[in-house]
Amino acid sequence: MRKVVNRKMYDTETAECVGEDGYGAEIFTGYWVERLYQKKNGEFFLYGEGGCKSKYGRHEPGIGYIEGRTIIPLSVEEAKDWTEQHLEADDYIALFGELEE
Repeated sequence: MRKVVNRKMYDTETAECVGEDGYGAEIFTGYWVERLYQKKNGEFFLYGEGGCKSKYGRHEPGIGYIEGRTIIPLSVEEAKDWTEQHLEADDYIALFGELEE
């Protein structure tokens, strides 16, 4: 997926996927998947998609709620927060380095 946000290009084909989390299968209307990407310049963004009852569902006039997908630019701090919540400690360390115990 490619999307322009604040006059910057975000492209899942050219960025590296550095983490993924999700819930359910695509046949489940509440399924969702999020993938954390890092661009070549170091910027992070989140690709999210989900069923009609997920946070990514969107309203289509005349049809109702349908599945949706989007790209959300993230600051480094937001990427760290997402990684803490959705990935393992080793994944965090691989992206952002060792932490104090």
